[in-house]
Amino acid sequence: MGALFMFLLKETSRNGYNNDRRDAVFAKNYFRHFKMELPHPDTIDDVLRVLLPGQIEAIKAQLVSKLFEQKLLRELRFLGKYYFVAVDATGFHTFDHKHCEHCLTKTSKNGVTTWFHYVLEAKLVTSSGLAISIASEFIENSSGRDFEKQDCEQKAFVRLAAKIKQFFPRLPICILADGLYPNKNVFSICRQNNWGFIITLKDGNLRTFHQEVELLKGIQKEREVYRANTTTRTKLIYKYLNDIEYEGHNYSWVWCEETTTRLSDKREDKQRFVYITNIKQSSNIVVSTADGGRLRWKIENEGFNTQKNQGYQLEHKFSRTSYTAMQNYYQLLQVAHMINQFVEKSTQVVKLMGEHSKQTIMALWKDLVTYLKSIPYTMQQLMGFLSG
Repeated sequence: MGALFMFLLKETSRNGYNNDRRDAVFAKNYFRHFKMELPHPDTIDDVLRVLLPGQIEAIKAQLVSKLFEQKLLRELRFLGKYYFVAVDATGFHTFDHKHCEHCLTKTSKNGVTTWFHYVLEAKLVTSSGLAISIASEFIENSSGRDFEKQDCEQKAFVRLAAKIKQFFPRLPICILADGLYPNKNVFSICRQNNWGFIITLKDGNLRTFHQEVELLKGIQKEREVYRANTTTRTKLIYKYLNDIEYEGHNYSWVWCEETTTRLSDKREDKQRFVYITNIKQSSNIVVSTADGGRLRWKIENEGFNTQKNQGYQLEHKFSRTSYTAMQNYYQLLQVAHMINQFVEKSTQVVKLMGEHSKQTIMALWKDLVTYLKSIPYTMQQLMGFLSG
């Protein structure tokens, strides 16, 4: 709880947390609400060095399961059935020396070797802006034996998929992934698990699939959509094909070209998105399919970018020597980020943000820490303080 609280309040480091912990009023307010003493950060680190990371991840999965049981996200499902789950990897620690036997390595053209840690994430993403971790798989080299090739994102996906199925065996999900993932192995895993998928298809991917798409240009079905706001006008052209065979199975192809015109200077910006999916397309769902594919960016923006640059300090080394503690801090950060996302979308916080045009989430969290150092408060008093 002490480590979780450190991430909830975006303390940025164990030292920052300890500075607040030494404040008598801060400690008193913490005890008033959680009925626990604030542990020393060294004590936290000692515990996280021996606690199995799988235990915290299991708690994370239980928390997410409660969201599904309470049907809080049902209205955000794709086609009234699938929950979007974006899959992507990110680096979270880099060293100029070998940190541990699990480190991945790369050597530059100049002969400089870097050791680093990567993690493959599966995050539930929604059009409302949520990016919630449902499972994590660390990309790591095996310990205690030699290996011919380093661990990689593709190998980690096999383990991650098994973990998702273990935690959420009956959850209907649709995998969103980038151009690294359109391959026979990924398609097979999704098929075996009864998962849908919408995966970015780059020009160099699946050559025979692309060739069949080219041959069927004449029968591509098309739909146009127009969107507008106060500053831009956007034209979207959608095209799709069904029943394109690849490695003995049929898939669908979705293409979208977006042209946005700025009203101020009539400047046009064009983007093109192409996807392969195992969900059969029609004019009624092609728009929501393409829009769903683009939600993959949520894992990078609302997910990794927020955790690295908005106070959670994902890349900070909360434990410099213990790989086990490093994994546990990472899992607790994911839990804290999940909790904070719902807090930030609560009626009270949304109201506060609307009342002050230049108010930011970071500023609200700073105010919260400040108030924890003041006299004991009620929730009503806290909201009054933040809005004032």
